[in-house]
Amino acid sequence: MVAVYRHDIHKARMRGHEHAEDSFWGIRVNEQVPLGADRDAALLSRPRGEPEQMLDAHESWFRVSLLTGKVASTVEPVADVGGSLTELISIEDPEALHAAWLDSVVTSLFSESPYYPYTSLKYHTVLAAALLDNYRSGVEFDELFLAVTPPGADPVVVPHRTVLVTSGFALHVTGEPGDRPAARLGGAPSRSFADVWARLPAVPFDVDGERRWRVLDAQLRRIRSWSAALQFIEEYVAALDPVAAGAGGDGRDA
Repeated sequence: MVAVYRHDIHKARMRGHEHAEDSFWGIRVNEQVPLGADRDAALLSRPRGEPEQMLDAHESWFRVSLLTGKVASTVEPVADVGGSLTELISIEDPEALHAAWLDSVVTSLFSESPYYPYTSLKYHTVLAAALLDNYRSGVEFDELFLAVTPPGADPVVVPHRTVLVTSGFALHVTGEPGDRPAARLGGAPSRSFADVWARLPAVPFDVDGERRWRVLDAQLRRIRSWSAALQFIEEYVAALDPVAAGAGGDGRDA
């Protein structure tokens, strides 16, 4: 589980697989992820086949924000990318490493591929980890669910299975949804986030009482790439703060 969180560090160094190095500051990186988890996570966010340039003027590994249209590194720059990456991947405890990735800023600056600039290296990695942890437990892809925090409940982080956490809710990819609202991912990995989100029996926020939540819900019913959708949620909550608005405002300024 430690290796999966380190498997795509070359992308944060703006290098493709063919130019990836085996170590970064003495830390083993870029190892192959077993059980097809990396491949399946990629299929959740990117199309099969040869990549095509999505933005003619953008040929960088820096991610483009789906929320603002701006390059992420210009909005939330990290002064020492190399140092931040080293600090992140030097964590040896798998659960602590998972928690650090959920909180990571530096990895959210990069896309999965310069061909698909709206995707997110951060969320590709946590999705690959969630798939690997489930596969290691004997769960097949068609047995997986997207499970969300029940409305009104506090978010709980499940090691390796939680793929996003905010101040108000969390999302999990798991074969054991328990009593949380959940929807099956489907028969095979695909860019299906919008479809899965639309099948949830309940969303983890109050779409009836807060306009900003309704806007978020509507957008998530359109975004198909999983890593792009998860990154969009993170940015939306941080930028527009619907949690705070729900506590003290009516959201009419949104």
